[in-house]
Amino acid sequence: MVSRSYSNLLDLASGQFPSLCRGDKRFPRVKTVAGVLSELDDEASNSVSSDAPSSVNQERVIIVGNQLPLRVHYKSESDNGGRYFSWDQDSLLLQLKDGLAEDVEIVYVGCLREQIDPSEQDGVAHTLFENFKCVPTFLPPELFTKFYHGFCKQHLWPLFHYMLPLSPDLGGRFDRSLWQAYVSVNKIFADKVMEVISPDDDYVWVHDYHLMVLPTFLRKRCNRVKLGFFLHSPFPSSEIYRTLPVRDEILRALLNSDLIGFHTFDYARHFLSCCSRMLGLSYQSKRGYISLEYYGRTVSIKILPVGIHMGQLKSVMNLPETEVRVAELREQFKGQTVMLGVDDMDIFKGISLKLLAMEQLLLQHPDKRGKVVLVQIANPARGRGKDVQEVQSETSVTVKRINAMFGKAGYRPVILIDTPLQFYERIAYYVIAECCLVTAVRDGMNLIPYEYVISRQGNENLDRALGLGPTVPKKSMLVVSEFIGCSPSLSGAVRVNPWNIDSVAEAMESGLTIPDSEKQLRHEKHHRFVSTHDVAFWARSFLQDLERACREHVKRRCWGIGFGLGFRVIALDPSFRKLSLEHIVSAYKRTKNRAILLDCDGTMMMQSSVSTNPNVEAVKVLNSLCKDSKNVVFLVSGKDKRKLSEWFSSCENLGIAAEHGYFVRYDNDADWEICKPISNFDWKHVAEPVMQLYAETTDGSFIETKESALVWNYRYADRDFGSCQAKELLDHLESVLANEPVSVKSGQYIVEVKPQGINKGLVAERLFATMQQKGMLPDFVLCIGDDRSDEDMFEVISSARTTSSLSPVAEVFACTVGQKPSKAKYYVEDTSEILRMLEGLASASEQATTNGLPPSKQGIFDK
Repeated sequence: MVSRSYSNLLDLASGQFPSLCRGDKRFPRVKTVAGVLSELDDEASNSVSSDAPSSVNQERVIIVGNQLPLRVHYKSESDNGGRYFSWDQDSLLLQLKDGLAEDVEIVYVGCLREQIDPSEQDGVAHTLFENFKCVPTFLPPELFTKFYHGFCKQHLWPLFHYMLPLSPDLGGRFDRSLWQAYVSVNKIFADKVMEVISPDDDYVWVHDYHLMVLPTFLRKRCNRVKLGFFLHSPFPSSEIYRTLPVRDEILRALLNSDLIGFHTFDYARHFLSCCSRMLGLSYQSKRGYISLEYYGRTVSIKILPVGIHMGQLKSVMNLPETEVRVAELREQFKGQTVMLGVDDMDIFKGISLKLLAMEQLLLQHPDKRGKVVLVQIANPARGRGKDVQEVQSETSVTVKRINAMFGKAGYRPVILIDTPLQFYERIAYYVIAECCLVTAVRDGMNLIPYEYVISRQGNENLDRALGLGPTVPKKSMLVVSEFIGCSPSLSGAVRVNPWNIDSVAEAMESGLTIPDSEKQLRHEKHHRFVSTHDVAFWARSFLQDLERACREHVKRRCWGIGFGLGFRVIALDPSFRKLSLEHIVSAYKRTKNRAILLDCDGTMMMQSSVSTNPNVEAVKVLNSLCKDSKNVVFLVSGKDKRKLSEWFSSCENLGIAAEHGYFVRYDNDADWEICKPISNFDWKHVAEPVMQLYAETTDGSFIETKESALVWNYRYADRDFGSCQAKELLDHLESVLANEPVSVKSGQYIVEVKPQGINKGLVAERLFATMQQKGMLPDFVLCIGDDRSDEDMFEVISSARTTSSLSPVAEVFACTVGQKPSKAKYYVEDTSEILRMLEGLASASEQATTNGLPPSKQGIFDK
């Protein structure tokens, strides 16, 4: 039985499309069955073509996050303990609404903070959708524990913050049952999205690492879904990420998005490096946009840090209680300079390192004792476990030691606040702090510095509480870790390596002693950036790029293939389709003068094979085709003529073009001819030493010397380093050979220098001209290739009809290997499909012979 994850590509090629995904099928609103779902079992995952036009009018956005932006409240017992809901004004998912037009409808999908009894879930779901446009995802407690506290917090969160599970105490070993729970929860989220989505109109924006495989399930349900994903945590380097046992599944799932967003270029660079090293994908930058080609789809990369909600922050700053609290703190720290730290209580925030730096500051600068205070606000930990307890214990012990060493009556150098604070209280601390210290050892974004800058700008009431006049310039000072996401945006901050305690202590001292005029300039620079790059700007920019990334949907034919998390959508130009075996065999049988041009590497020989020789089956089928008197078969390769002659010596009537058409031979008995004579090869003396330099400095690379060309091959080098070196070599060679009659081109793992005008298109032109002279105007043309050098042949073949080189009724099949942008009109999946197709053509020739048609004769080019 054929799986639903498979699309009949022959039906697609013939125009018989299955029904389209419309999103009209409704899923149960409440998921009540506990347990783990198999990642391969998906009753609603029909992989279908979706060629219907899609509107780009942004009318509704579906925001999907782990938690809904809601708070749950309970009334007093006198009211029977009733439950009611309100918006969570601190939620980023709610704040991003400011970046959307007023007429855009927003629907939220996510979990509630509270467990809801199954008997009440239908009623709660109805209430939340009617009143808040929220679709709650109810998860059984045991499944939620495995998903959130298990896979998310035990595996993904530590790994993405560069902590490897080297022992059971450090994150723990990979547990596949936790991964299955993660997949199951992502499927449940997909069900909830499908309840409300209108696939042709709605945009879906998925948030953070909790839902990284959700794009696959949504893309599987509807191939044309307009889908963006934003990662709010760091993305680790490939050396860290590659240790994850399910690394490929997560990467491929993310690539089912149309737009993937990151806070910083570092995070995006690490993701792109993982795609390159693990999936063999390369990215390109065009007009400022970075993108990846993935099975014919363009996946865009967005780099933009999130901002703060200016309206909310300023409204809290205007509260009377904020002004009162500022006045109280001013009095409390009268005569002292306050430095402030605000961090969650977890192992990555570097609180203990910051305290050690404070201790070092007081040791090295005795004059600061009694005058400088570090207020450390420690927010409650979001996770749980042994590591949190260790951080709490270490922090408490360090604070007590510093206060015992340097404290005195009326002075504590470190004030630790580890109880929850109201937002207005936190702002009050920002307002009175001369310097803010954010020294996390690894953090996704961290908006504390942004909040501090806006708070220090203050307002009239806060200035009055501080005793400042309206004309006094505002100033602030930031010391930030270079390992947090906001660091690149704060060019006026003092950046530090939080692991270097001496360096952090020096930065603290610098933050206290820098002249006020300098602090004012830095503050103005930061305030200008933070106030213009708020959360509304971030959301508006992301959705604008998502709309741009989805514009091509209406121009592509899309269908899905693959199983489970290996599912992907193939998107192709409407005129670009898979070459059907039945179609080409039918055309082959009814034609008489056939020209067949075949590339060698990647076409007749598998790229992944260790052996560099063509297999026996390939040589055999070529021989069969050559024996048919109606066929002219040419092998067109970049290899040298000696190697090609050796490999295909048994194919007597096979024409061979070597070195991209520089040498041509029509059959085994013919002499090699030069298509385009070249008299001067002095450029080799210039190019070879340059290539040799790069070969020596790039392990795994080597030089191929041909009669007409030089090739630098880095197939066995490190992929990233080899690609980087290839770009440098290309620029270097273009510079030193600028005045030589040569072309320098890059290909798949190669950089090649060859004479101008030498390309595979010459072979096609020469073949058509020769057949025309012999009175054999081609009425069937098959050309197959897999890389950039073959595009010259496709171009010649496409234009051959206009030059009368072909019969007016000629059947033309220009075919590339794999789904990718090409001048060819057809594609096949891989070498094995090519061989099956050629075997089908050879069988048709043999069948024609046995049916009494004229026997085979010698090559048509014999004199």
